[in-house]
Amino acid sequence: MAEESTTDRREKLAGHVKSIAGADDKNSLIEAIDDALGVSPPVGSPSTIESIAKRYKGQADDARDVQERVEKSAKSGLPSVWVGSTGAKASEVVGAAGRSAEQMDVAFRKASKALFDLADAVTAAQAADSSGRRQLREARSMLGGEDGFFDDMVEKDAEERERKRAQEAAGHGVRAMHKAASQADDAARTAARELNKYASEARAGRMKTDEISAADRLVLADIATDGRPQEQNELLSANDLERSGRRLEKMSDADQAKYERMLADAKTPQERAYLVKALAAGYSLGEVSEFRDKIHGKDPAWLQQHLTPVTTASDSKADEGLNADGSNRNTDEQRFGTERWSQDGNTCVPSSTVTARAMVDPVYALELTGGPSGQEDDPAAFRERLGDEQMRVHEEGDGNYEGFFSDTPSGMDNDGKTEVVNKEISPHTGSEYDFQETRSADARRDVLPDIEKAVAEGKPVPIGVEGYSNGERSGHGMMVIGQEGDKLQIYNPWGTTTWVSEDDFVNGRMGKASDQDLPDAYAVHLPAD
Repeated sequence: MAEESTTDRREKLAGHVKSIAGADDKNSLIEAIDDALGVSPPVGSPSTIESIAKRYKGQADDARDVQERVEKSAKSGLPSVWVGSTGAKASEVVGAAGRSAEQMDVAFRKASKALFDLADAVTAAQAADSSGRRQLREARSMLGGEDGFFDDMVEKDAEERERKRAQEAAGHGVRAMHKAASQADDAARTAARELNKYASEARAGRMKTDEISAADRLVLADIATDGRPQEQNELLSANDLERSGRRLEKMSDADQAKYERMLADAKTPQERAYLVKALAAGYSLGEVSEFRDKIHGKDPAWLQQHLTPVTTASDSKADEGLNADGSNRNTDEQRFGTERWSQDGNTCVPSSTVTARAMVDPVYALELTGGPSGQEDDPAAFRERLGDEQMRVHEEGDGNYEGFFSDTPSGMDNDGKTEVVNKEISPHTGSEYDFQETRSADARRDVLPDIEKAVAEGKPVPIGVEGYSNGERSGHGMMVIGQEGDKLQIYNPWGTTTWVSEDDFVNGRMGKASDQDLPDAYAVHLPAD
């Protein structure tokens, strides 16, 4: 018996529920029952999953001990004059170590809970599936053998009653199997989401290089933007740390020394982090050095405004209800001064692409905000440069215009979108994007773990949303840029970010991130590993 994915099993059984209910003769019912029985049962060993969950809980206890020891060390008054090879002072290291140990404690405990929940769900799903199969087999035995050609031409009243009795029993059985498959699928996706998230948060270990000390790597992974919640605004993603480590290892000894001196001379932890992010984005040592000269000595607030286009507020996930147009009331405007990071005209794909690139590429972000010198603070000049970039990317993707002689953009097709995200974003994350349609709830449910894994690692995921009114289609391009619990953070190129639930994404309520005319996420561009 072939083994399907949890989503395949769920989708197939949903179809078999309908086929059993709709069977109007004995042979059709027999075929529908046999097809349902051919779907593989939920797989997995609850006892094995539980043993791993217990191991994680033990590791959480160890992390708690580490945290207590770090806090004790902090109170003992380590010398603030000690610095690591990149200028990470002792106080920074101790603070980062304490937060890292706390995060490890939380991660192991939540991962342990996710695995215990998964074990319970698999146990319940396997029991429900077994019960459903038993009912299906009983229904199948009621029907006996298939009717021959002439037998099938006329169904006697007694035969009809027996078929309907079998059909009712089979309906109960297949619905139990479908419920079990749904339970197993939901539990598997929840566990995958949690484990992927906590794996990505072990960021310091992703920077595999001996050229930067373990203490300095720990501090780099801990640095956040100025004045924002720490955990939701860390400057360096797992992908940034991994790519920067690989690029540092490939440098000559002389270049490594120059780069490490740049890090050591940085005036703030944020300055150091942006230099690492620039290296991760693919720039040469010379280009990083030019970038460093433009940002050196700037305070953290200036760095955030010029180099981080999107930040997350502490109350951003609060549920404040919906506006009259179906959008979330709780949205955060993303601005440079008085101007939003938003689209000019019908350029949603180029605009979301430009902002996503600026999120992963601080050198590019500075070109937009600070101009050629990198020192400008003029929102109007930023707005003009941003609009020019949006039009450049629109042309790059062979975007449409309102008329043959018009210069007014009117959108971009998915081929153009694939081209621009791969030209603009991929070189700075290291991952090519593949287009995938998601025109059903099952398709969106199936792709969720991949989306969440990508954004947890620091790779934005473009999505297309659409809606129909009086037969007319409306479409829009946005970006998934974050994930917390069962929520996705969405950047809308109207200049805002907001959070929607997984359930909203799956079941056609994406209007919360834009408006009620755009409910369905019909496509995604997934970064390859």
